[in-house]
Amino acid sequence: MDASNWIVGVAVAAVALVLAMGLYNMMRGGNPERSQKLMRMRVLLQFVAILIAMAVLWWRAL
Repeated sequence: MDASNWIVGVAVAAVALVLAMGLYNMMRGGNPERSQKLMRMRVLLQFVAILIAMAVLWWRAL
């Protein structure tokens, strides 16, 4: 497994972790502000993960 696969995996795992944290907070009836912050963080991390994946694809095409 090369470094590019590893970095994409870390980005996807970060998105999955924040998603799981948000779902857990929602299921236990946690603070709505925290849920909103987690949702925003997830969207940002998804954007970063897509950028990383696109960069890896571009790098491999060189």
